[in-house]
Amino acid sequence: QVQLVESGGGLVQPGGSLGLSCAVSGSSFSIAAMAWYRQAPGKQRELVATIISGGSSDYADSVKGRFTISRDNAKNTVYLQMNSLKPEDTAVYYCNAQLGIGGGIAGYWGQGTQVTVSS
Repeated sequence: QVQLVESGGGLVQPGGSLGLSCAVSGSSFSIAAMAWYRQAPGKQRELVATIISGGSSDYADSVKGRFTISRDNAKNTVYLQMNSLKPEDTAVYYCNAQLGIGGGIAGYWGQGTQVTVSS
């Protein structure tokens, strides 16, 4: 049974920083790619950042230069460091993992963690 457990959300003032983490647990899998998505009230879920097994990363234009995605392969954990936060970054942030299991690729989601940027 694969599980993604997120942590690190909270309330932060505009211009502040916050870090998220997402740990993948289970057995008999490999990580092809991991990503962070977010969903603000009344809006569709959007892709924020991705990182693939080779370490390459990509970002939504709205967060480039402010957010950094990274991973610790030994811990099966992905991180999202968010700096210079803006009120429009307020959303529930979800971790997504594309895992190699049983010869195929399957997608899994974390439970989501609230990030609120407000003074």
